[in-house]
Amino acid sequence: MIKIQRALISVSDKSGLVDFAQALAGFGVEILSTGGTAQALAKGGIEVKDVSEFTGFPEVLDGRVKTLHPKVHGGLLGVRDNPEHRRVMAELGMEPIDMLVVNLYPFEATVARPGCTLEEAIENIDIGGPAMLRSAAKNHRFVTVVVDPGDYGEVLDELKNRDGHISMATNAAFARKVFARTAAYDAAISNWLSSRDEEGGGRKHFPEVLTTQFVKAQEMRYGENPHQQAAFYVERGFEEASVANAAQLQGKSLSFNNVHDANGALELVKEFDRPAVVIVKHTNPCGVALDDDLLEAYRRARAADPVSAFGGVIAMNRPVDGPLAREIAATFVEAIIAPGFDQAAQDIFAAKKNLRLLLTRSPEGGVRSGVGLRLDLKRVTGGLLVQEPDQRPLRAGDLKVVTERAPTEAEMEDLLFAWKVVKHVKSNAIVYARGKVTVGVGAGQMSRVDASRIAVWKAREVAAVAGRSDDPLAGSVLASDAFFPFRDGLDAAAEAGATAVIQPGGSVRDDEVIQAANEHRMAMVFTGVRHFKH
Repeated sequence: MIKIQRALISVSDKSGLVDFAQALAGFGVEILSTGGTAQALAKGGIEVKDVSEFTGFPEVLDGRVKTLHPKVHGGLLGVRDNPEHRRVMAELGMEPIDMLVVNLYPFEATVARPGCTLEEAIENIDIGGPAMLRSAAKNHRFVTVVVDPGDYGEVLDELKNRDGHISMATNAAFARKVFARTAAYDAAISNWLSSRDEEGGGRKHFPEVLTTQFVKAQEMRYGENPHQQAAFYVERGFEEASVANAAQLQGKSLSFNNVHDANGALELVKEFDRPAVVIVKHTNPCGVALDDDLLEAYRRARAADPVSAFGGVIAMNRPVDGPLAREIAATFVEAIIAPGFDQAAQDIFAAKKNLRLLLTRSPEGGVRSGVGLRLDLKRVTGGLLVQEPDQRPLRAGDLKVVTERAPTEAEMEDLLFAWKVVKHVKSNAIVYARGKVTVGVGAGQMSRVDASRIAVWKAREVAAVAGRSDDPLAGSVLASDAFFPFRDGLDAAAEAGATAVIQPGGSVRDDEVIQAANEHRMAMVFTGVRHFKH
């Protein structure tokens, strides 16, 4: 254990600073500090020795050089049980520094501000802070290094319980946190500078070197299959509603596939402003419905494909209440993700101890924009594919009616609903919808016609199992994630009972496809936007 007798404190984030330093002083710790931190401590009535007095060298170059001094780094790096180190330190007047408390200039916050200039960014690149942090973390056998104000309480508790000492285990944990923080800090600087357009002064879409950092949230029993080991890592600092920052309220640990499915379900439900329910199986939506009553939306989504819904993952964009929980609990589901669960719902779900409940932040209605540096990353062997997320909203000007008959108001509402759903279905993707409910989904087929056939078969199979005599596809609309290369897709849709189609358009045979739609008296709109999903 390390006896803390001298601490150097130099922080940009002064949260809890004065109280922490006062407590350190109460343990008899001598406090060294610099610049604004020293002023804040002195104002708080804490006795402080300026680093310039400690080193015998003034702060120079507008404060750029103040802690870059052998007496500071010698005090941090000296190995206390090495006789030669002790001799040199004594000879050169290097006094040991037992604790370093540093957090860095706010580079990330600075460059996130609109209009940040190169000069502002450069001035917020910390040099002395990372250097000291690395020195102290390297020598953590003898130095306690604190980079996170959230750890102040743990430090003080340990000093109190260990008579002014810090354990080796705590020092090692703090050192790991330091190297993770300095790595993330350097990555932020590298990403920002390497994404600058030096000639135009603007920003490139993608930096020349992309460095990312993810923190392990949990180890999993296995991956997609039992013979694969797996873990779940979350992106540091990601704020948008996501599985990564959801809180698990109950149930077994999330599996690899649970996370993947919950992510797919949540990303789709975030598309809608109205109350929505999405049921996902193997990352594809099998039932999606909108309704002003969330309970009714769930009933309709489940009825769209009850066989696939069994053992699925459910996402909602409204809180879950008792009546809805009772309805869901009647069927086996793996996980539920929603922005709230009232007490009645939690009490009902508590009887299903394995059911995973995930509380997410409230999803913003509609497609998001302005999400900054959010990127979609896909691993390939030995490389990484990077793209912007598929978040382009469908604007009124994008829609082009290309048939003799325009969609009715009801058809247009269903077309726009189906278009949002098809974006989240694996390509080739076909979605039939009616009354803002999916009635048939064809996913992941090599042929678009086959995807349509599967969607039709699913819809009619569900109706047959339910004992319904009506045709679920009569009066439906169809959405296709990419253009129809031949008219056979339109012919199949018309035969199935669809009356309107939404698709990107852009095929060399668009005229042939449009002619087919006109022959069937179908309405068709082109979006000019494709939604491949692999």
